Amino acid sequence: MTFLNQEIIKNKRDGKVLSQAEIDFFIQGIAKNSVSEGQIAAFAMAVFFQGMNAQERIDFTQSMVNSGDVMDWSDLNLNGPILDKHSTGGVGDKISLMLAPIVAACGGYVPMISGRGLGHTGGTLDKFDAIPGYDATPDNALFRQTVKEVGCAIIGQTANLAPADKRFYATRDITATVDCIPLITASILSKKLAEGLDGLVMDVKTGSGAFMVEQKDALELAQAIVEVSSVKTTAIITDMSQVIGYTAGNALEVAETIDYLTGKKREPILHKLVETLCAQMLVQGQLVNDFDAGIAQVNAVIANGKAAEVFAKMVSALGGPNDLMENPDKYLAKAPIIQSIYPLQEGFVSEMDTRMIGMSVVELGGGRSVATDKIDYAVGFSQFCHIGDKVELDKPLAFVHAHTQEQADLAKEKVLSYIRISQSPQSSPQVVRKFIS
Repeated sequence: MTFLNQEIIKNKRDGKVLSQAEIDFFIQGIAKNSVSEGQIAAFAMAVFFQGMNAQERIDFTQSMVNSGDVMDWSDLNLNGPILDKHSTGGVGDKISLMLAPIVAACGGYVPMISGRGLGHTGGTLDKFDAIPGYDATPDNALFRQTVKEVGCAIIGQTANLAPADKRFYATRDITATVDCIPLITASILSKKLAEGLDGLVMDVKTGSGAFMVEQKDALELAQAIVEVSSVKTTAIITDMSQVIGYTAGNALEVAETIDYLTGKKREPILHKLVETLCAQMLVQGQLVNDFDAGIAQVNAVIANGKAAEVFAKMVSALGGPNDLMENPDKYLAKAPIIQSIYPLQEGFVSEMDTRMIGMSVVELGGGRSVATDKIDYAVGFSQFCHIGDKVELDKPLAFVHAHTQEQADLAKEKVLSYIRISQSPQSSPQVVRKFIS
């Protein structure tokens, strides 16, 4: 069936419900370049103001999925479920690096398609780019082989995976239509569902460092994703009001991941998030009978070293060093300047502007302002404080890792302005807020 693109745009502009045929036609046109950037922008703005009903959201997402390849794992005869997790992004969010090998060590298969950072949130692929030799864009044969033999592979989006979403998102990014629930839902799910999953867990973050700052907006997105997804999906609302873990910055977060998996050091909030998301994935894949059994299994494969072993095998299989776990300092870049950030007063950490802390990483060179920016993998922050911590004048709030003294001084000044100190004791925010399935 043939339609006119401008008529589809007009129908949505006027608040009409689009048919599956109209949506399919428009999305295929995006993939085949018969829909212009101007038409994509007009359609996105129409959806932004008029919204989509439940069926439109389902049809729109499925059309995005079908705009390219959908992975099929049946010929590999895998002996476990295909599972994945997606996060809406945050500062210090290195959870995927631990999660994929942990779930693989528990019997799942995780073909994780991840992205690069833009703005204040760090990208999973940028962290792996900090590992010399790691190929985040392998050919399909190596990707599938790694998933089968190792149990997980974390790579970037291929050209044939939800190609309509690539064009659509690029236009949304420059037309102020990114923050639109139907469009966000389709963008996230189109890439994940194209992985050929049996189960998905969504980490929807809320707080000062989250895309959805207000919990009500995070809940709306979480509910939309669960309703639209065509595979078993659970969304978990989690806190993003402070830096996750101890580090923010690419090589530093890889080093923290290695410390976490090898048992050298584990930050409690990070661990709570990791075990919660992993346990729910095991439940989704029916690898355990219940959530508590999932928690126990997750902690078992961390304690016995199996998760660390899987991480090491994945890195090696995708071109990274064979001895990264044993010798991380040999491979991970280090900043020439590492300095303490001391507080200006004593008290207790009560609040932090996590988004702006993430932007400080970008300003140090550890992130992108535009997609073409090159990254300095060594810079960032380590030993970052958390809400509720007692503050003393001789105890650093964090350490800054910088390329120049000027960058270090500016970062220290800004970070001090982003952390609020109270004179009364503070409780740590609730890390896991709500499960939606």
